[in-house]
Amino acid sequence: MDDKMTRRGFLMTGALALGAVATQELATLGNATAAPASQGAGVPGSAALAMNGTTAGPAPKAKVYFTKDISVAGLRKLYAKVGQGITGKVAIKLHTGEPHGPNLLPIGLIKGLQAQIPNSTIVECNVLYPSPRQHAETHREVIKTNGFDFCPVDIMDADGDVMLPIPGMREFLDKWGGFGLKERPYTPGTHLTEIAVGKHLLNYDSLLVYTHFKGHAMGGFGGSLKNIAIGCASGQGGKRQIHADGFPMGSLFLERMVEGGKGIAAHFGQRITYINVLKNLSVDCDCNAHGVPPTMADIGIVASTDILAVDKASVDLVYAQSESQKHDLVERIESRQGLRQLEYMKALGMGSDQYDFITV
Repeated sequence: MDDKMTRRGFLMTGALALGAVATQELATLGNATAAPASQGAGVPGSAALAMNGTTAGPAPKAKVYFTKDISVAGLRKLYAKVGQGITGKVAIKLHTGEPHGPNLLPIGLIKGLQAQIPNSTIVECNVLYPSPRQHAETHREVIKTNGFDFCPVDIMDADGDVMLPIPGMREFLDKWGGFGLKERPYTPGTHLTEIAVGKHLLNYDSLLVYTHFKGHAMGGFGGSLKNIAIGCASGQGGKRQIHADGFPMGSLFLERMVEGGKGIAAHFGQRITYINVLKNLSVDCDCNAHGVPPTMADIGIVASTDILAVDKASVDLVYAQSESQKHDLVERIESRQGLRQLEYMKALGMGSDQYDFITV
């Protein structure tokens, strides 16, 4: 029988401080009252500005499924809970990594799941930074080197890109100043109202976002949001929109990343779902060919049809570990203002940060 627990949400002060989770064991976190996220600088908090410019109450609780069983069997159990909307031609978005990346997930963890999803293809896009993954031809060699050629792999921007609208963004940005918030009116090139994605993305009916959850040099952490926002953005188009020249860090980069993710999630609507695998939890992304070894133990797998809930639950699980275990990854998250991802997803109405935690 499913073990349902309502977990206490953490309290964010600005974009950095986090109320400590007192226990190391998930079982003791049940039946707590959720605490809303506080407002970040210029970012609406809970029950604040909705995408249509009105004031909205909290979103309904999401369902988040969890297993400690990091195996193909564990993945299949969770996918059965969240995969009902995945039909037709299916794209599986994952991070295939730099050549021989030291912290990549074992190939078997995706191979065993992909085989059970009819008409599915692994999808990727080229990268903006200097790498053999910058160009489709050499990118395909990396995919082969890292063992992902067991099924079709589509480099979605190999034939160029297309623009996806980000629904409601222009109206949302134009209204910020009118709600007593820090005035940051829409400026072309600063915030995004559309995002350039790999052209082949339009060939798919559904998207399974299969994510190796870990740290990230710019985002603090890389979860489902980062996987689609950066991962589906075209190498020379969408990634440049999000990063900007020179790869500046900070809240504006994180906000653009969330905006890009909103456009991609909105494109698929009910035909998108999310799985985060919390294994090989390095502070570095798989885009770092020399990522440092993990300093914390593997945790498990989280799945949801709600992008905010799946990333919030993954972050909560990290913070629930002992101080010695979580120190390095928490430092990476907070030093990069990574919690802004969660704040801004909530502000843009991308999901719920309150969830029922269901162990399967």
